[in-house]
Amino acid sequence: MASTPIAPDDPPTPEHPGWVRFGLANLVVVTVLAVGTWYVLADPQWSPWSFYPLPFNAALFWAILFVVFIGFNAEFAGFTRLGQPWRGISILLTTTVFAVGVTWLLSWGLGSIDPDFAGSRSGGMGYFTGALFVLFGFGTFVMAVLNWQHWPWPQLGLRQPYIGLAEIAAISGPTMLLYFVLGLPSVSLAEFNPLMSMDTVLGWFYAVIVAVILSGQTLDNWPWRLAGSPGRTALAATVGNVLVGTALYFAALPLIGVLLGAGTVSALGDSVHQYPAQLGVCWAFWMILWANAFGNRPTRWGDGVNMVVRVCITFGLAVVTFVFYYRFAAEHILHEPEAAPGIHGNALGFLDWMVLWTLFYVVGFDSMGLRRLLRARSSITR
Repeated sequence: MASTPIAPDDPPTPEHPGWVRFGLANLVVVTVLAVGTWYVLADPQWSPWSFYPLPFNAALFWAILFVVFIGFNAEFAGFTRLGQPWRGISILLTTTVFAVGVTWLLSWGLGSIDPDFAGSRSGGMGYFTGALFVLFGFGTFVMAVLNWQHWPWPQLGLRQPYIGLAEIAAISGPTMLLYFVLGLPSVSLAEFNPLMSMDTVLGWFYAVIVAVILSGQTLDNWPWRLAGSPGRTALAATVGNVLVGTALYFAALPLIGVLLGAGTVSALGDSVHQYPAQLGVCWAFWMILWANAFGNRPTRWGDGVNMVVRVCITFGLAVVTFVFYYRFAAEHILHEPEAAPGIHGNALGFLDWMVLWTLFYVVGFDSMGLRRLLRARSSITR
């Protein structure tokens, strides 16, 4: 996967007006799939199981990370040999097996030894403790692709799937270090003096993830690509994304106060520090969908104009989604419990579910059934 849209086929050219219909159709399909499966698997009122919010969210996070592994790092090596719908089905099934398997192994395997990970831990925190690793993986493994462009593995002569395997192995170390230094101490039952609270870890590091997706995908790896060589680009991206993510975190806090209102923010207390992640996942969803279903439009103008418009569109849609979700959808459509006066739910659950279905359908199934919309030309262009 490169810093351009990650759908297997080339995005529609400006001469094809079908890109709008194609993007909207993908949005409809993804929404229907996400909401429909939510009712079956996670809905607190309608689902026959009691998976909400955990272990559902834990398995969800591991599922997205597995798609990152096979789709981003390994560029679907092996899966691309299959035709549709078997390619999409195989991606969906292997992801499900991995996500459920890892969640079970951590909670009932490791959890039988270490109570931090136990599935029986109050509030499902054992599931969350294991899945918290994924938060850091979203940043590190995705940055290695979007910003580093797989450096240094292609330069060493490797090809897929060995690029992906080497990348996953090499990045696992720093990711584990982040998890053990920042993540685990914030949720452990042991007596730690964590560097950050759990809420701050979630809010701050997800802002770094947003910086990775924003620069690597929406901005075509600008400004890090200006550093020159692949190694310098990787270094610039690593330092730059941390700085930009930190700035986004502090900028998001007052904006969230405006969007949710002073009374709600006061009731949230310290947990408001995780809400940059809640807004961030809304933005991440739209940046991913915009790149893969809408062709990362616009592309016809100069780089500066293209990038500014993309940022404005995706961020504007993110803000609308954030408000709609917390003020209406979480309560009346998804039946989630109250989080604070005036708001319901947790966007890191359902919006990540939307992200996963975007990766499944738009990327894994290659928007099966909708590609013909890209071939439709208006009467003006015929």
